[in-house]
Amino acid sequence: MLPLLEPAHLDRDFDYLVPAELDAIAQPGVRVRVRFSGRLVDGFVLDRLEKSDHTGKLMRLERVVSAERVLTPEILRLATAVATRYAGTRADVLRLAIPPRHAKTEAEQPGSTKSPAETASAVPDSAGAEVVSRFLEWERRYRHGASFLEALAAGRGPRAAWQAVPGEQWARRLAELAAVTVGGGRSAVIMVPDQRDLDRVLGACVDLVGERAVGLSAGLGPAARYRRWLAALRGSARIVVGTRSAIFAPATDLGLIAIWDDGDDTYAEPRAPYPHAREVAMLRAHETGAAFVAGGFARTAEIQAVVDSGWAHDLVADRAVVREYAPRISAPGDSDVALERDPVARAVRIPAVAFTAARKALAAGESVLVQVPRRGYVPALACAKCRTPARCRHCNGPLSLPDNTIGGTGTARRQRSDPAAVAATGSGSDAAVRDSRGSRAGEWQTRRASAREVGVAWSRSGSGDVAHSPSCRWCGKTEAAFRCGSCGSRALRAVVIGAARTAEELGRAFPGVPIRGSGGAAVLDAVPEGPQVVVATIGAEPVAPSGYAVALLLDGWALLSRADLRAAEDTLRRWMSAAALVRPTGQVIVMAEPSLPTVQALVRWDPVGHAGFELAARTEVRFPPAVRLAAVDGTTDSIAELLGEAKLPADIEILGPVPLPPGARKPFSSGDSPAVVERMILRADRACGAALSRALAAAQAVRSTHRSDAPLRVQIDPVDIG
Repeated sequence: MLPLLEPAHLDRDFDYLVPAELDAIAQPGVRVRVRFSGRLVDGFVLDRLEKSDHTGKLMRLERVVSAERVLTPEILRLATAVATRYAGTRADVLRLAIPPRHAKTEAEQPGSTKSPAETASAVPDSAGAEVVSRFLEWERRYRHGASFLEALAAGRGPRAAWQAVPGEQWARRLAELAAVTVGGGRSAVIMVPDQRDLDRVLGACVDLVGERAVGLSAGLGPAARYRRWLAALRGSARIVVGTRSAIFAPATDLGLIAIWDDGDDTYAEPRAPYPHAREVAMLRAHETGAAFVAGGFARTAEIQAVVDSGWAHDLVADRAVVREYAPRISAPGDSDVALERDPVARAVRIPAVAFTAARKALAAGESVLVQVPRRGYVPALACAKCRTPARCRHCNGPLSLPDNTIGGTGTARRQRSDPAAVAATGSGSDAAVRDSRGSRAGEWQTRRASAREVGVAWSRSGSGDVAHSPSCRWCGKTEAAFRCGSCGSRALRAVVIGAARTAEELGRAFPGVPIRGSGGAAVLDAVPEGPQVVVATIGAEPVAPSGYAVALLLDGWALLSRADLRAAEDTLRRWMSAAALVRPTGQVIVMAEPSLPTVQALVRWDPVGHAGFELAARTEVRFPPAVRLAAVDGTTDSIAELLGEAKLPADIEILGPVPLPPGARKPFSSGDSPAVVERMILRADRACGAALSRALAAAQAVRSTHRSDAPLRVQIDPVDIG
């Protein structure tokens, strides 16, 4: 029996007596209620034994919640492996893996009695013919593509890192992999970052295999989610498409695990023990022998590491094929000739070459995509003279202005905070823009110039105009007297422009052209044909039916200058996702320094080379995935207590502790007095990674026996390493 208990030292099996009246239904894998330390707790039956090794008195099993065997042996092994990998407990992992019971849904239909062979034969014959016709597409575009599908159909477990060509119908390709697996009598699990992608992949899978494909996501609601989860458990659903939690889906006879865009931060679980879906997928593929595919337009250093190790292999296209499908990509001022034509191409936000390309596309009746780093209005500041990012003197955090301090009130301010409001005006004409600003164009132009040059933002209130100084996004302190550390200038300017203000500026530049916004709460899945400018935040780019003619990737320096280990990798991934929406005859212009490796990787469409560069750089400075990191967050006393109990290997490096920024302290705060939270980093070679996890798990078990109230959080390979 495994009671679901929080203390780490209680993460072990317990023996209970099974009453005669429960003997028939108390089978391994069912949910039960047991009494532990005087209270009733939930648990799972792990095994039935005739005799116990315990010499004392055994407690009786209170009741069986359901006769459904929701904990399969394969999921139990996976939960144990994940708990070991992330220094957690099986109870925490099982709470992530198995959804809460919905009794009415569970009683709707009995369990499936079909064998895997019978389920496979239930796939429509047309699906097999459709998939076979797509073998030519895989063979034409990707080296060894047909061989990979043949291995899937034969029931083998190939592992690949798939780099999709620009403009690829990646949802259809993933559905074809899953359909081939189902045709061979096995099941498939496909993970995607969000609901938009889930709908695309699920629709493609339904086209191929019909109702044998189901989608799993948190937004379904308890009943619908549990119904689909049971369909996978009982074998009636052979393809499961979902977000990060879908990796624990109880698929019968698993044959394929696929993950799309594994670099997306939504794959990192925010609850203990904080597993990453990509790592769990590789663990499960290794344990079950299932095939594994990590697909995307870009590639992460983690996937490149497993390719270099030989665990997975490349599934990429030849350069000739890439050139056939890739649009023309350039950066302003990337040559002496370009700089001679436009000397300020690298200095302005939207250079002349970008306006010219957009104007030609709109005149031809085609769509233009504009990608911006964020929504809102004027979020960040830099030195007006040398463009060095403005930093707080106290904590070195970024200085910024709140979105609602830039001109106007009421409806006008709400419209500027949402790019969709600009689209609602019907067109980007000057009249529409004046209306969205409350018909105060001249006053706004004066205020905007003042805010950009002297570092203050003006808001309209009942008592008149009020000046606001910039504040730090980390510590919240106001910086009344800014001085640039590089050139000594006291002037500030807004350098990261939000989607709302970008839409307004483009509306004035292209009068009469519809301006559509996608981002925040108003995300568009697709846009119609015709001349239009689509201003989208990162990750919210809608699909155009025949592809965009031009894509402008703005403020690239803002993405690349973030103090984040994965800044370059994530920037290239976002750029490539947007560039892949452009037709092969189109043009992509990225506003960033042309000599940067990330920009060059985009221009050449070389995600594999960039991933290798990133991996080599991280290996040199000993960062993941070259090493195993453990981040221990807590108060000074709780960290010291944990390290005092941990029997760490001799070659473990201890870095820190350092204070965490206020945003990371919320889980540790109590009342009105936030706790002083620090982070300690433990670094080990990959060979010692398992020993590090075991040592931390054992230390947490010992610490839990002391019933310490000091908060503590342990994360293995956290995604927020800066």
